[in-house]
Amino acid sequence: MKINVVTIFPEFFQVPLSTSIPGRAVTAGLVSYRVVDLRDFTHDRHRTVDDEPYGGGAGMVMKPEPFFEAIDDLEPKGPIVLLSPRGRLFDHDTAVRYAVQPELTLLCGHYKGVDERVADGVATEELSVGDYVLSGGEPAALVVVDAVVRLLPGAMSDHESAAEDSFYDGLLAPAAYTRPAEYRGREVPEVLRSGDHGRIAAWRRREAERLTKERRPELWEREGD
Repeated sequence: MKINVVTIFPEFFQVPLSTSIPGRAVTAGLVSYRVVDLRDFTHDRHRTVDDEPYGGGAGMVMKPEPFFEAIDDLEPKGPIVLLSPRGRLFDHDTAVRYAVQPELTLLCGHYKGVDERVADGVATEELSVGDYVLSGGEPAALVVVDAVVRLLPGAMSDHESAAEDSFYDGLLAPAAYTRPAEYRGREVPEVLRSGDHGRIAAWRRREAERLTKERRPELWEREGD
């Protein structure tokens, strides 16, 4: 898989994309990253990527030309995603959809926002990682990259571990424990120490359902549909 990231802060991605699963996936030949400096597609000596908004108001808006020219240069295949607070919420199903694509391109906005012509004429979709505003699209892009890359076959040494994550089957993950069996008066549930795999599986399913009902009722309702 090939992942392109268009940003005015390419240095933001140097360490995260070479660390942990995103980095190991590169070593294994499962993914390649191309981080594109949006300022390389400006044509003034100040390398300007923003300007004042039409109609007035506070803040600056990112100009359309650099985004259009960056995409012309990349000629990407697959989804072109503008990270934006206005976008549809990112979820596990979207990560799965991206993970089966040969290429994914992420556009990072900044300042007050991005000229609407980028959303209309360049991006194939807008995506948000939550109902809050970040200083730019870079942290959101890292969230998407991490969620997608860990789904690539071979990216994780233990696929069963990924299959037990929250949202994999529509539910939150149950509680997890490790040694010691007792710590400061708190004990690991007896069933997890029983060695009875059938009982353990049933307990985990019940706990996943209980937590989902309590903490994310909207997910539970969707699971029941």
